Amino acid sequence: MGVGISFLIGLKAATLFSLFTFMNNLGFKWFAIPFLYASLISFLVSIASHPSINLPMLLGKGSDGVFPIWSLIIFSPYLYFVRAFSALRRLRSGEAPYSEICEGVYVGGWPFSPDKLPPGNPAVIDCTCELPRKTELSGHAYLCIPTWDTRSPQPAEIESAVKWACRKRAQNSPIFIHCAYGHGRSVAVACALLVALGVAEDWKNAEKLIKERRPYIRMNALHRKALEEWSRFRLSSPKRNDEIGLGSVILSSPSERS
Repeated sequence: MGVGISFLIGLKAATLFSLFTFMNNLGFKWFAIPFLYASLISFLVSIASHPSINLPMLLGKGSDGVFPIWSLIIFSPYLYFVRAFSALRRLRSGEAPYSEICEGVYVGGWPFSPDKLPPGNPAVIDCTCELPRKTELSGHAYLCIPTWDTRSPQPAEIESAVKWACRKRAQNSPIFIHCAYGHGRSVAVACALLVALGVAEDWKNAEKLIKERRPYIRMNALHRKALEEWSRFRLSSPKRNDEIGLGSVILSSPSERS
C-alpha cells in the first residue's frame, strides 16, 4: 500500500517535537511553544487518519465544504500546511489540473481557483477532508465525501456519490471529481461512476481507462478494497452507453430519481 498519511504526519509530529525540545533546551521557551502545539496537532491527525480509526470528521469540514472557525484555529498547523504543500506540489509537477475521462466526466486536483475547474459549470464531488471549497466556486452543485489523503471513501459513500453524479449527468451537467491531486481518492469514485454509466465493465477496466487519460494516478490497496466491496454490494445498475447516453442509471428507489 505504500506510506500512508498517518505515518507521514506522525513523522512530521516527531520532527516538530524534536525542534521544540532543541529550542527549549537552548532557552527559547516561548519560541518553542508553537512547535510543541504543531507537533501535538500532527500527532492527533496521525492517529485519526490511521485506517483502524479513520475519523475524517475530526477536522470539522461541513457538507458545504467550509471549515468552522474552531477548526481553522485548532487545526491551523495542519490545515494551512496541507494547502501550501498541495499548491506547491502541483506547481512543481506541471500536471494538468483536471483530465476528461469520457464525455462530461472529469477527474483532477483541488480547484483552488476558478480556472482549475473544467468547463460547462460542472457539478463537483469533493473527496477531501483537509481542503476547503473556495467561496468563488459556491455556485456549483456540490457533494462532499470527506476522506483522508491516501485513504479511501467507504463503499456506501462511493455508492452515494455515484447516484448523485448519475442524476447530474441525467440533467446534462458535467461531473468533476477531485481530491488533492486527482490521483487516488477521486479516482476510486470515478472508477465506480464509469461502471455505473456503462463506460467500463468493471472498476479495473475503469482504472485502466482513467490512467490512459491521467497517467500519474495511483490507487492503493485501500482504494481497490473499497471498490471491490462496492462492486459486490452496489445498488446502482450499470447500463450501456447507447442505452443511457452517459445520462442515467437505474436507481434503487423513486425518491432517488428527484
